[in-house]
Amino acid sequence: MTTTANPFWKKHPGLVWSNADADDSIHIRAALVKPRFSQLLAIAVEFGVARLRAEWNELQTDESDEIQRARIPVERILANIEKGFALADARD
Repeated sequence: MTTTANPFWKKHPGLVWSNADADDSIHIRAALVKPRFSQLLAIAVEFGVARLRAEWNELQTDESDEIQRARIPVERILANIEKGFALADARD
């Protein structure tokens, strides 16, 4: 597992402020719980849409209010990112 030795997370401080050495999954899940399009797009570019979707699917097993609040915006954001990646792939 990768830790914050990955310089990518230095561009996104505060995601896991209590443990800057948390692994990538923890950072990605923190971003999904408080979704911002630009941040999730950057994560998709760095780690792949499949990884982002897999982490979101893992979070879906949690029925907390926090996950419920994030569900609609995350689904919309992920759908738009996936469409954008598909269009980019089609142009190559």
